[in-house]
Amino acid sequence: MRVLTVYASKHGSTKAIAERIAERLREGGVEVDVVEPATAPAPRGYDAFVIGSAVYFGCWMKPVAAFVRDNSEVLSSHPTWLFSSGPVGDKELPPPKEVTEFATSVHPVDHAVLRGALGKQGLSFTERTMVKAVHAPYEDSRDWAVIDTWAHAIVGVLRQRMEVLSPLAS
Repeated sequence: MRVLTVYASKHGSTKAIAERIAERLREGGVEVDVVEPATAPAPRGYDAFVIGSAVYFGCWMKPVAAFVRDNSEVLSSHPTWLFSSGPVGDKELPPPKEVTEFATSVHPVDHAVLRGALGKQGLSFTERTMVKAVHAPYEDSRDWAVIDTWAHAIVGVLRQRMEVLSPLAS
C-alpha cells in the first residue's frame, strides 16, 4: 500500500504534522512519501492520499489547493484524507472553504481540523499585525495524541482495504 502525503506549510507546523502522520502510517506497515506540492510526483501509482494545509484567513494555501484541483480525478478514485492545520487556542473555526469544494470533487474519507502552532519567530510585520487583530495566542496547540489517533484510523481503513483486495489478487 503506497500513500502520497502532500502538505503546505508556511512556518513548519503543518509540515511537522504531515511528518508525524507519515511516521504513524509507516509504523502500520504503509509505504509513505511526504512532499510539498511543488515536488509532488504524479499521483498515479499511489493507492491512497493524505493531503493537508495550514489555514490562513479561512483558506488552504494555494499550492496544495491547486494540487487537489489538478488531480481531483485521481484523488476521487482512491481513499483520500484531508487535514487542515491552524487553529490555536480554544477557538473553534469553520472548515476552510476549499474543504467544502473538495467534499464534492474528491469525496474524502475524512477531513480533520488539527490544532496548529503559532510562534512570533519568522512572522512578518503584516502577519504579527493580523495575529494581534484577531487576538490569536502565540502557542503550540498541536495535540499529538489526536494526530496519532487520526493517523491510526487511516491505517485501519487501509488495512481493511488491503484485506478486501488481497483475495482479488490471488
